[in-house]
Amino acid sequence: MTQGIIGRKLGMTQICREDGKAEAVTAIEAGPCIVIQVKTAAKEGYNAVQLGFGQAKRLNSPQQGHLKGLGQFKYLREFRTDDVDNIKLGDKVDVSLFKAGDLVDITGVSKGKGFAGVVKRHHFAGGPKTHGQSDRHRAPGSIGATTSPGRVLKGRPMAGHMGNSRVTARHLEVFEADPTRNLLVVKGAVPGATNGLLLIRKSGRRK
Repeated sequence: MTQGIIGRKLGMTQICREDGKAEAVTAIEAGPCIVIQVKTAAKEGYNAVQLGFGQAKRLNSPQQGHLKGLGQFKYLREFRTDDVDNIKLGDKVDVSLFKAGDLVDITGVSKGKGFAGVVKRHHFAGGPKTHGQSDRHRAPGSIGATTSPGRVLKGRPMAGHMGNSRVTARHLEVFEADPTRNLLVVKGAVPGATNGLLLIRKSGRRK
């Protein structure tokens, strides 16, 4: 079966363990998803499963043809898998894929922060606050050498667009998986804002 599912971030809260310790957790609406397409190594060059999630208001003609009457889905996402022999079009994938204690990797789009300087974006310390330095408190400082190499190297941390990028939080512990409510509760924070789309995969690490 597929190793992942599509979900939507509901928000954060806290729960208490049996020993009384409070843990910050994230609640996720995970699935149900429907198998839209099965890709095989013989035809597409790799094995994968495409899942549909969420209700779309309208679909154009190519989208309707691709979905083949399986539903009107807003989001289509693909998950690699090793075995596709037992997966069929129209199969339902829900949160019963996981159980308490499992480790998962969750991918989302981080919150956009707009244009940010190097102190906020890359945690620079800034320039000296004394000795006549009146305007260098949040400046980046030198960004390259003079003669050699005589240019600014690629990847130099500088001011720019912060956030709004694909981020994966790895090895998060599953606290609860409730198929009746399509609810997945994981330890810690996950990328993105409330109602953001999430891709939840089984982690390769064992607890």
